[in-house]
Amino acid sequence: MLRVLFSGGGTGGHIYPAMAVINHLKKTNPDTEFLYVGAKNGLEKNIVSREGIPFESLNITGFKRKLSFENVKTVVRFLRGVSRSKKLIKDFRPDVIVGTGGYVCGPVVYAGARLGIPTIINEQNSVPGLTNKFLSRYVNKIAICLEAARSCFPKEKVVLTGNPRASEVITGNASRGRASLGLSERRKTVLIVGGSRGARPINEAVLEILGELKTRNYQVVYVTGEVHYDKVIRQAKSAGNPENVKIVPFIHQMPDVLAATDLTICRAGATSIAELTALGVPSVLIPSPYVTNNHQEKNARAIAANGAAKVLPENEMDGQKLLAIIDELINNPAALRNMHEAALKHGKPNAADEFGQLIVKLADRRKTAGPN
Repeated sequence: MLRVLFSGGGTGGHIYPAMAVINHLKKTNPDTEFLYVGAKNGLEKNIVSREGIPFESLNITGFKRKLSFENVKTVVRFLRGVSRSKKLIKDFRPDVIVGTGGYVCGPVVYAGARLGIPTIINEQNSVPGLTNKFLSRYVNKIAICLEAARSCFPKEKVVLTGNPRASEVITGNASRGRASLGLSERRKTVLIVGGSRGARPINEAVLEILGELKTRNYQVVYVTGEVHYDKVIRQAKSAGNPENVKIVPFIHQMPDVLAATDLTICRAGATSIAELTALGVPSVLIPSPYVTNNHQEKNARAIAANGAAKVLPENEMDGQKLLAIIDELINNPAALRNMHEAALKHGKPNAADEFGQLIVKLADRRKTAGPN
């Protein structure tokens, strides 16, 4: 029997890779037992509990990048988190501990390493955050998703697995995706999405060109985010509700819709890039400038370097520039084909399997060596 403790949270980009590996291990090692440790008030609690995975929480916060008294409190919470994590680890007795990012996995993975449990961290971005930089000194293996991250870690620990989330999107069904949104099979499809909560600058650019989009021979799926949906719908009415633009607040079956997409306009988060490259979807990436270390732009540049995507910085974007680049690409089959092939070369559709094998190898090594 395999026992694996996962920790990660704060954003879906840290949670969904963990869930992808858990789902893969459920299929390949059905007797595996899991425990997930997340932040007390984090997004991860609802997502993990909904999947029936046992969940425990820590009261933990992240470090501020500027000197602050709040960081003193964070150190205290970290030390208390380490103490609680050691108790959870001793009770659960995992064979391997996996951290998928976010400050919550800091005390968990650190405690595991100090107790001699094999540990792995997963870095989704091209530039690691503070938590993974700290943990890289203590863990056994570092699973990276983008080649650009390799130089940021001790080379003997690094394994390029790709983002496990990629393995979940390759099951997408294009016909099912079109049917779910009432899309035509005869028109090319452009997907525009700013993330689960939307992105105001992208929304403003799209609203600027709604009237012109209705004259195009392609169809657009425009995902506004729940927060912006009502406002966008009101403005769409004044633009004449273009029949070739489908406006939705959120897409629950993103793998199916991506499979039906010829070109995607989106942010450059690690999960988005994993999904796009797994399916080979050409993209125009608009990196968020509001993230740590500007890592989204570095993610975007990393895959644009081999022709898989175009990068449009937010501070250079307006509606007309966005429309021009969509028109240029969607009406150029050769360009789309080249981007598709380049994206596939960058993708790692078997990432969850590779990550799962890494977990099993570490567990087997520990069992062979015997308890510490």
